[in-house]
Amino acid sequence: MPRPTITLSGETPDRSRIEQLLLEDAILVFEDCDFSGADLSRLNLQEAGFRNCLLAGTSLYACNLSRTRWQRCRAGHADFESSDLVDAQFESSDLNNTKWRRAKLASSAFRSCKLTGAAFEDVSYLGLSFEDSLLIGADLRRMSFRKMTLVGLDFADADLSGCDFRDAVFAGGSLRDAHIKDTRFDGADLREADLGGLKLVNAKLFAGATISPRQAAELVRAMGLNVA
Repeated sequence: MPRPTITLSGETPDRSRIEQLLLEDAILVFEDCDFSGADLSRLNLQEAGFRNCLLAGTSLYACNLSRTRWQRCRAGHADFESSDLVDAQFESSDLNNTKWRRAKLASSAFRSCKLTGAAFEDVSYLGLSFEDSLLIGADLRRMSFRKMTLVGLDFADADLSGCDFRDAVFAGGSLRDAHIKDTRFDGADLREADLGGLKLVNAKLFAGATISPRQAAELVRAMGLNVA
């Protein structure tokens, strides 16, 4: 028998209100709700829906958020540390400066999201995908994007140290001024990416990568050489 659905609209539900609703064993849907600054840590919100909600500075530490759906939410500085977000879907949401340390992000997806300054330290992420999203200044150290097609991702000034982009295809997007210490780009197709400001310290990490003549000239100039 399918679980019933309870929808809250235009409310500012506190923790006790949500805990009471969870006793109903229903799928919760929140529309135009304000959770700003609330402590929702460790709650089981599996399969919940969040539409047009405010979650600025909200603590979602160690929550069960698997199979949740987030649409047009504003959650700047929210804390998702240690949360279970397996198969969660984020669309058109402001997630700037969010914290995802040790979160489970397997099979999660971010589409048309703002993730400027987001920190993805020590996350588990098999099957995680980003599309048409801003990751400016984000901490993505040691993540693998190997063989992925990366559509419209802005990695400008992001920390990509130790990341694996081998055989990845960049469909637009930017790597401008990204931090790429020990980052692998072997066999990657970078022709559509903005490579401005990249510091090519170790050319071996780009072995077999494909770039355009214009990009080649930019990289050579960045090395202090003149192109005649």
